[in-house]
Amino acid sequence: MSSSNTGTSRRSFIGAAALALAAPAILRQTKRATAAEGAFLGASEPPFRRFQFGKFEITVLSDGGAMVDGPWPIVGEDRPKEEVAKLMRDNLLPEAKFRPGFSPAVVNTGKEMILIDTGNGAGGFIPRPAAGRLRESLAAASIKPEQIDIVAITHCHVDHIGGVSEAGVPVFPNARYAVGQEEYDFWSKEERLAGPPDQNEYKSGKMFRDVMLPLVERTFFLKSGQDVASGIAAFAAPGHTPGHLGFHIESNGKRLLAWGDCAHHEVASLAHPEWSALFDMDKAQGVATRRKVYEMAATERLPILGYHTSFPSLGMVERSGTAYRWLPITYQFED
Repeated sequence: MSSSNTGTSRRSFIGAAALALAAPAILRQTKRATAAEGAFLGASEPPFRRFQFGKFEITVLSDGGAMVDGPWPIVGEDRPKEEVAKLMRDNLLPEAKFRPGFSPAVVNTGKEMILIDTGNGAGGFIPRPAAGRLRESLAAASIKPEQIDIVAITHCHVDHIGGVSEAGVPVFPNARYAVGQEEYDFWSKEERLAGPPDQNEYKSGKMFRDVMLPLVERTFFLKSGQDVASGIAAFAAPGHTPGHLGFHIESNGKRLLAWGDCAHHEVASLAHPEWSALFDMDKAQGVATRRKVYEMAATERLPILGYHTSFPSLGMVERSGTAYRWLPITYQFED
């Protein structure tokens, strides 16, 4: 072999070796470039969570939601804004924003399908497309609106009855409606429409007339202790509204508490049940009800469906000093 050929071969070998050594880095750069060029897919949120509870099957449904200003003054309207912000900061949460849950639930007893609350609909607290997505979540959970036998309402604010009908047509064509007698009587009065149209009472009163009054012949009225269906009993939880109800759901020795709007924030409401809640119609009664319900939940170690706590709005309550703490459900319902 000539010296020139030997030099060429040596240079070729060195060049090839350098390329081989550089190849992983080149590939990594290529992969990074490809990944960086990929379109973001957007946030993804589960539309439902289903679990077995005794002999019942419970499906918690997301009606959607959005970040809103708060929790002050929605919780703690009687406290300095900075005090509520500090509580959020101490709990590693944004100081002036939160994302309330809106979580209706279907209880399948094996004989009947009972829907508890109906979300925002087209005109609720959070506008579409962010919320008002109950029908989409039902479809994702393979539940048809015509399968619902009873719609049980905790209270008649817009974010609980908004999904009852759509453009004047009942969403649940075969359902009967269970509402507290006191709640129904309160919202039936003309004076509910006496206030400013931008206020919560007027909005709820107007929606009640639009979606609930037309269904009066399909409605039955509840008092505390009465059954919605076998295994589901109402209990009085007034203050937020005069006839606000919660529901005990009991099967095979297990009991779950659906407490409606007994909490608007999973930290602030429980850490300070004495703080005034903006949307409570009777502030003092709201405080008394929160204390009573939280103590029952903690003492009896009841799982909770919290509606406005973060989806899937399932948790338990423990005492924390003189107040309480929300413990989100993890694997408690798994056998």
